[in-house]
Amino acid sequence: MTSDSRLHPLPSAGMPPKGFADPFDDMPHPLCVMAADRLRHYAEGQETMAQELAEGKMLGVLVVESAPGETAYLAAYSGLLGGRNDHPFFVPPVFDAQQHDGHFKTEERHISDINRTIDRLADNPRRLQLAQRLADLQQEAATWTENHKRQMAVAKARRDNLRKESTTEAEAEAMRNESRFMKAELKRQQRAFDLRCHDIRVELQAFDDDISRLKKQRAERSEALQHWLFSQYVMCNGKGEHADLHFIFSRDNGKTPPAGAGDCCAPKLLQYALRQGWRPVALAEFWVGRSPKSELRRHGHFYRPCRGKCKPILDFMLQGMDVRSFSPRHPFDLAPVIVYEDDAIVVVRKPSGLPSVPGTERLPSVERWLDRHCLTVDGIRMVHRLDMDTSGLLVAAKDHEAQRLLQALFERREVEKTYVALVEGTVNVDKGTIRLPMRPDPLDRPRQCVDPVAGKEAVTDYEVMERDGTTTRLRLKPHTGRTHQLRVHCAHPDGLNAPIKGDTLYGTPDRRLCLHACRLAFEHPLNGRHMTFSDEAPF
Repeated sequence: MTSDSRLHPLPSAGMPPKGFADPFDDMPHPLCVMAADRLRHYAEGQETMAQELAEGKMLGVLVVESAPGETAYLAAYSGLLGGRNDHPFFVPPVFDAQQHDGHFKTEERHISDINRTIDRLADNPRRLQLAQRLADLQQEAATWTENHKRQMAVAKARRDNLRKESTTEAEAEAMRNESRFMKAELKRQQRAFDLRCHDIRVELQAFDDDISRLKKQRAERSEALQHWLFSQYVMCNGKGEHADLHFIFSRDNGKTPPAGAGDCCAPKLLQYALRQGWRPVALAEFWVGRSPKSELRRHGHFYRPCRGKCKPILDFMLQGMDVRSFSPRHPFDLAPVIVYEDDAIVVVRKPSGLPSVPGTERLPSVERWLDRHCLTVDGIRMVHRLDMDTSGLLVAAKDHEAQRLLQALFERREVEKTYVALVEGTVNVDKGTIRLPMRPDPLDRPRQCVDPVAGKEAVTDYEVMERDGTTTRLRLKPHTGRTHQLRVHCAHPDGLNAPIKGDTLYGTPDRRLCLHACRLAFEHPLNGRHMTFSDEAPF
């Protein structure tokens, strides 16, 4: 065993497995589970580290074969820990941007100086005084103008009444002069206000021009610094090739690297192992501590590397490596079952593990299966969907008109959908309503976030059907159709705080997701007949 202090012995039963376990598998490799337990035990024994980790942090382990037949693990944390990235127990960063006299920190201080200068100019007493004087003068002008226009309207009404009577030419001319005077007075006063405001605006603009110039300078230096930083992250792969983050992300539809790219656990771990010449065996990331308010993470749970920051990097780094899946495959051999069909619609029971519609990977789907098994002129049109891992009832249209009318029913929320879920733990309140607005996580699709500001309304009714001490069976009725709504509402601490059993994204992976669409009720789109379909949950 090498003397590298970052390499921690890990006994394995027999020889390490061949190949590298796919880091995007649902289930972590058993060797990673063992390594994660050891890392948690170590972290809990470090008092200052344990305090920060309790606030929430992603940790990672990489099991490696450091010598023939010798297994060990490496540890990493995302970003910084205690403002540091040089803890000797963990692998170092791909690039150390925290050196006090390095280019990044030096330029960061320059940008901070610009920020402070902007703040001083914005809060300059003379600028604030000018801004207040201008605002007061504009208010004075608006008030005077409003009063004068009111007087003009009253005078005009009076003149109109007088003109209805018999008036002399002299009286008519006097009324015309009055109108001309009042209009001229309005223009004179407006010009006078403009002149009084002009000098204030000129002096105020000098401050604002300086602020704008500094903001532009700040933006340019920040962009240049970010570009320089990403060029320092030179990643290696299993072929012995090297590429920086600009090159790696540009291949993904010309994307720009997101902030923090390269500082997650997975790239750090693989980079260190490949540079040392050790064979990667399996990698896993897991969350410790408190969950963020929006991004749903649970203490001790394993999570696949994020798709936004990590997947493009890992796609490059894994080239040349023998990547293998050790998790059970989705049961694509299971076929849907048609429970009702007529000339307009078809209702089908979808098995867990089968996508509702075709994806980018050309996998089997309910839609493709129905196209082969139903006689339609234009092809099957899925009107609503279930997550791939959710089983249960789906309705599809067999022509354009049925599709249009069914979609209108869903949009008006006139389709009743009921689900059965088996969740981890005990839900103590018998029934209630969950209201947690949701939005997608742009850096880790398809995961969803709870966001009270930018999220869309998401409402779910729940009712406890049965408790057995370790799990709770629920009846769920969503009033909205957000992606992963039921899964997030069950798992989130502000929801039921009880993940659905087998949830690979928000809970603990198992043989299947225990969520089943058990009831579907709606009016037939063509004849208006009320239709109800029920299907018992298979768990």
